[in-house]
Amino acid sequence: MSVSRSRWILLGTMGCLVASCALQSAEEGAGTAAAPGQLPRPVSGSSMGAQGSVIPAGAQDAQARLATSPRHAEWAMIPAGRDSIRAFVVFPERSTPAPVIIVVHEIFGLSHWVRAVADQLAADGFIAVAPDFLTTKNLPGAPADTPPDAARAAIQTVEQADVQRWIDAAARWGMAHPAALDRYGIVGYCWGGAVSFNHAVHAPGLGASVVYYGPSPPTDRLATIRAPVLGLYGENDARVNATVHPADSAMRALGKAFEHHTFAGAGHGFLRAQDGANGANLAATREAWPRTVHWFRRHLELR
Repeated sequence: MSVSRSRWILLGTMGCLVASCALQSAEEGAGTAAAPGQLPRPVSGSSMGAQGSVIPAGAQDAQARLATSPRHAEWAMIPAGRDSIRAFVVFPERSTPAPVIIVVHEIFGLSHWVRAVADQLAADGFIAVAPDFLTTKNLPGAPADTPPDAARAAIQTVEQADVQRWIDAAARWGMAHPAALDRYGIVGYCWGGAVSFNHAVHAPGLGASVVYYGPSPPTDRLATIRAPVLGLYGENDARVNATVHPADSAMRALGKAFEHHTFAGAGHGFLRAQDGANGANLAATREAWPRTVHWFRRHLELR
């Protein structure tokens, strides 16, 4: 699929600060710049996951990881019918086209941390598109310097039909780039985790979904799912986890692919709050991220 380069609207480099929130987070040490074509070299072992893979930064280290990234990133406004949505886009360093991953932020908006997650997905070989689902709210300090309480309140007023419409537009836009393959996946966190599971319900063309500690949809809505879904949860998150087993039973009965893992001792938001839960959140991150990358590589046929 081709598209004129004029659709790619470069807004320039936009500095932003980390939006503070109720979840405290950080891993020790920030990643350092790598030579072109290589993954960032971590300063400490805390940046490494299972099988030696690099994990995303915790929230404290997100700004440093982004500052030392060798990958090309840009801001764009994506047309979505009656409106447009802002997005942060990161490209992998590779000689062949790549699948697109839509990255869905938490209730705190398109924070510095979410942008660092997008950068790590690009390091792992994907074109990462992270939409700002609060674009139309015109909040002060947007996108990443919005007060957490303001972002949380605003996101409650976003219509879910609009969210899915914006994701559809972002996916089409991303796949139309000359550097992209015509297939995409989605990953989301907390509020975004629920959105990513619901996008599997909504979008028959989705290639794969990964849900980080987001509630599952009602079981009577799961029949339309075609894409395989991976769920990643912290043990100490009863509110969300109560929705996992009903979804699992329904997906099995429907013959749908739903793989899920619950990490001992980890809490809600573990990928962001990597220094929490006495080390359990970091341990969960080290296990969850390689599973995420493998899921996308397998189901989006990335080689």
